Amino acid sequence: MELFWLCEGRCERKSPEELPALLAREDGFVWLDAAECDEEATKALAEIFRFHPLAVRDCRERSHIAKLQVYPDHLFVVLHAPEPGDAGQIHLLELDYFVSQRYLVTVHGPINPEVPLEKALRETRSVARRLEQGRFAPRSPAELSHAIVSALVAHQETFVMELTRKVATLERRVLSGEKGGFENALEEMFRVRHELLTLRTMAAGAREVYARMGALRRHLQPEAQPIIEDLMDHFERVRSICDSEKEFLQGVVDFYQSRTTVKMNIAMERLALISAVMLPLTLLAGIYGMNIIVNERTQSYHLALVLASMVALGVVMLAWARRQGWW
Repeated sequence: MELFWLCEGRCERKSPEELPALLAREDGFVWLDAAECDEEATKALAEIFRFHPLAVRDCRERSHIAKLQVYPDHLFVVLHAPEPGDAGQIHLLELDYFVSQRYLVTVHGPINPEVPLEKALRETRSVARRLEQGRFAPRSPAELSHAIVSALVAHQETFVMELTRKVATLERRVLSGEKGGFENALEEMFRVRHELLTLRTMAAGAREVYARMGALRRHLQPEAQPIIEDLMDHFERVRSICDSEKEFLQGVVDFYQSRTTVKMNIAMERLALISAVMLPLTLLAGIYGMNIIVNERTQSYHLALVLASMVALGVVMLAWARRQGWW
């Protein structure tokens, strides 16, 4: 666990053993950041901060949806950040935080072993560096939480911009009409669509959390309202981009599927034409191949007559197919 004491624009790193004494002071506020909800962090949450057991349980267990719980003197929020995996799946990096007028407690939810720890701590460590370097001096825990969540939503915006570039690349591949590789392109389309849906769900859930938080005016200081509205706008923007890109990608998929269907129909028409042309030829060849016709009494003009009949039937069938518009 990392403990920071913020007072009069200054940030000091403290030992976790000093936490009870710091909470008793009135001249600043505390930020406790726990990389995981281990036994030490659980003890601090339950015994020092006296958080609700269900909230402590939520910090220990993985949650797949954004959440807001309101308590008499603090709020508990669950948010997620996306992290792409090697196989195309999206890992959910969970961030739980408790915020009041006296403290901010951030707890990183259970982390998938496939995700490096530094990626899960990306937002909080970035804000901590700014605090220690003197480039950021929050006046309240709400302002500090805004900085952390802003870094989280900035990561979401970066990720959605990467997805828009993927969508544009897939569109060029489909519209260029290059031969081969369409199966891979279609699989990539569905993978990107899944990523857009996942990110859209994250942003929509977070937006609803802050919309509800904005309605709890009696629990918030007046200066916190603009912060909440700013975060709502950011999450709404991510959700809107995901929706538009998903619709655009669906249009590309529909175009690809329609073009594939047309090509298959044309191929089937051509195969049907070939079958129609070859059917009478096959019939004559089968009849002529019978011993009734081909034997020692067969004359040369018999063979010439059969061949001429075959050519004539083929020409007639092609002419008929052309009048039908099949060729």
